[in-house]
Amino acid sequence: MNRKAQDPSIHESDRSDRWARGTFEREELATALLAARVAGEDCSHDRGNVLWKIKRLVAGDPDVQFGLTGLAGSLSREEVLRLIAAEAGFDPDPGVTEGPVRIKPEPMLRALEAAGDRLARAARSGESVLLATGHPAGLVLLYMAVGDLLTKAGAKLLRPMQSVVWQDGAHSWRVRYLHGVAVLSYGGSSMHSHSPDAMQRMLEEVRPDLVFADHGFAGAAIEAGVETISIVDVNDPAPLVAKHQGRTDVVIVMDDNVEPEDYWPCFQAIAARFPPDRTR
Repeated sequence: MNRKAQDPSIHESDRSDRWARGTFEREELATALLAARVAGEDCSHDRGNVLWKIKRLVAGDPDVQFGLTGLAGSLSREEVLRLIAAEAGFDPDPGVTEGPVRIKPEPMLRALEAAGDRLARAARSGESVLLATGHPAGLVLLYMAVGDLLTKAGAKLLRPMQSVVWQDGAHSWRVRYLHGVAVLSYGGSSMHSHSPDAMQRMLEEVRPDLVFADHGFAGAAIEAGVETISIVDVNDPAPLVAKHQGRTDVVIVMDDNVEPEDYWPCFQAIAARFPPDRTR
């Protein structure tokens, strides 16, 4: 689905201020999420794409399981659609097969606040946290900012498998860290990935207290029984099904591939849950 051009005003000055913890009203953050199309009436995945992904999940396609077992066949397509709709705020009518899929900012902000509460507790207790993304071109700034928040407040960021190379057929893969955030790399490129393989390898080396991740990084952590905060798009239902099964708690539904700078409202919603005197 083609994206509409974004309002250039949301890319103007004061970017650095947006990534420093500030004081924002909830309505301000909701408006900013809509302006950036992290939320909205017409985000990046339409109804047909969402239904196609649900069909693949229910049928057991490994690429959309994100390393999670026990999802395929556990729910009907209609039930999975209702799970996504409940978290994102759109109409779950199975008869609607075309058109845009809405993501409301209000449930997203509630999930971000829940994530902030858990991350703040991790920092307060000095827990070990692992940050990872399969969306290095979209979400990495958000994870990096949260990583800074965590370390300043007392958490320990882990870096397992750092620059360790492994072979998969003819390909050589490694995990690289961008300011504490794990990404899958091939050659000189950071890769968009749904694969759980990298996280599975990372968890052979360490056992973090908490993971904050997406795609296969999140799925593999949930599968391993590690407490996980997940970011998902409306066409990534696997962690939501795992949540329904009681295997994970916090899943944040958002458009996961807009301009990296435009996730600042997500950071501010998380940062607001940290005690002010621990983030300076």
